[in-house]
Amino acid sequence: MAKQKKHPSGTIALNKKALHDYFIEQKFEAGVALAGWEVKSLRAGKAQLVDSYVLLKDGEAWLLGCHITPLTTASTHVIADPTRTRKLLLNQRELGKLFGAVQQKGYACIALSLYWKKHLVKCEIALGKGKKEYDKRDTERVRDSNREMQRAIRSKGKDE
Repeated sequence: MAKQKKHPSGTIALNKKALHDYFIEQKFEAGVALAGWEVKSLRAGKAQLVDSYVLLKDGEAWLLGCHITPLTTASTHVIADPTRTRKLLLNQRELGKLFGAVQQKGYACIALSLYWKKHLVKCEIALGKGKKEYDKRDTERVRDSNREMQRAIRSKGKDE
């Protein structure tokens, strides 16, 4: 009897820039329609979500700008396009919420992360409202002060 393979667990790729540029209002989990070579590349961790976003048109959601690097050992008879548009799988109620919110001024639909859920690849997408420059500086200031407090708390126990 053949041994069961363990599927990789956890996050494949994160879009840290999205958390810097947007206030996250609401998150959704979407499936991603992938080709075989893309799944192999994702198992190897060859994905980037920087500058990726979600396009909503004709009642469907599409992931644009996601770069999945093809493996050299993958299929030779398929011409791999690393930045192709990939379909996101959402139910009608979630699509309706997204369409309604994106129609409002200032809202955008962005991809936050790609991750494994059992043996499936999922994409966490979010409704975000764009940050102004002073909001970004304020977020950095709060993060730096929290980091300083954590350092002070850690070093307090070592000094005594």
